[in-house]
Amino acid sequence: MTITVETLDKLERKITLTLPADVIKNEVETRLKRMSRQVKMDGFRPGKVPMNVVAQRYGYSVHYEVMNDKVGEAFAQAANEAKLRVAGQPRITEKEATGENIAFDAVFEVYPDVKIQDLGTAQVEKITADVTDAAIDRTLDILRKQRRTFAQRAQDQAAQDGDRVTIDFAGTIDGVPFEGGKAEGFQFIVGDGQMLKEFEDAVRGMKNGESKTFPLNFPADYHGKDVAGKTADFLVTLKKLEAAHLPAVDEALAKSLGIADGTVDGLRADIRKNLEREVKFRVQARNKQAAMDALVAKAELELPQSIVKAEMDRLVEGARADLKQRGVKDADKAPIPEEMFREQAERRVRLGLVVAELVRVNELQAKPEQIQAHLQDLAASYEKPADVVRWYQGDNRRMAEVEAVVIENNVCDFVLSKAQTSDKAIDFDELMGQQG
Repeated sequence: MTITVETLDKLERKITLTLPADVIKNEVETRLKRMSRQVKMDGFRPGKVPMNVVAQRYGYSVHYEVMNDKVGEAFAQAANEAKLRVAGQPRITEKEATGENIAFDAVFEVYPDVKIQDLGTAQVEKITADVTDAAIDRTLDILRKQRRTFAQRAQDQAAQDGDRVTIDFAGTIDGVPFEGGKAEGFQFIVGDGQMLKEFEDAVRGMKNGESKTFPLNFPADYHGKDVAGKTADFLVTLKKLEAAHLPAVDEALAKSLGIADGTVDGLRADIRKNLEREVKFRVQARNKQAAMDALVAKAELELPQSIVKAEMDRLVEGARADLKQRGVKDADKAPIPEEMFREQAERRVRLGLVVAELVRVNELQAKPEQIQAHLQDLAASYEKPADVVRWYQGDNRRMAEVEAVVIENNVCDFVLSKAQTSDKAIDFDELMGQQG
């Protein structure tokens, strides 16, 4: 086999493969003979179908399979001999046959050389955050709201935030009812944000049995496209008004939440432990992102477009799967332009290549004890941690995901150990995304 390697572009290469025609012919005949001993056809006993009949029926498909196999083998051998790291799948085209040989052109990309500049010049801002007593108090309030009960208010009392209301409502746009604009016996809690603000504002202050009409402007980005950006007129009647009662922060609440010693101090300590675990993971994620950004900024490489294209395809399929999960009809046929994912795909591919190079050069692979420690961290917040660990260990794909996270942590730690870092303390609410 003669190998010719040609550089077409920065990462694009072309190999010309030459295969003896008799190799293809002999392999096709061998497979057809093997098939003739097993194939079943009407009018013939098993294993007695004449070769010319088998060749007539299956010759084309067998020839196609042999060509694919032999060209694939030849390409793999040629790439290996040329010490090429092939990225993606090659595009194979057959050239005009010459004499006893068949020639093919294989056009493909190779993985780039990744150059990482001095990480000592990188600047990374690391964040820190603490769990405050106020954060524990707010978590306690959430737990109490989850266990609240409701009692009917007096007839002359008005609806206020925290009350549960039962209403009938009917909406029209230009005097015409619209889908989803009418309901009877509908319940919601005032101030919880379940309804649009204008709707809540209209119901707030109403008394039991009272009716009122009011206009409501649907936002332009409202999920109901038929009413988005339009103004509707609503008639609402308050049928039932109930005040919320939150349980006291006492031993009974602590026991209901499974606190072993049944004390309020034990409850607050348990909340603090859980919040600190969540803060740890969020801080780690933010700092990891900052470290990865710094790493990518210090790297020089060309992107294999075949790998970018594959990542774009994967993101499109992920978007379709998400639409399907949301109940969108014919989600698998949704016209999702792949170009909208190009920037995200390029970042992922670039980061993946840079991380792989850093791991290879600095031996940052995940160690077994690191994987086990991460599994323990993941399982710690569950009631039965040992069962969670077994669940991960029972599936190679899940364990591969855990290993990938550990490698990312190793890379993050390595970058932070080399870079110029500065610490920034941020508020607990900002970290948890509760601002505003």
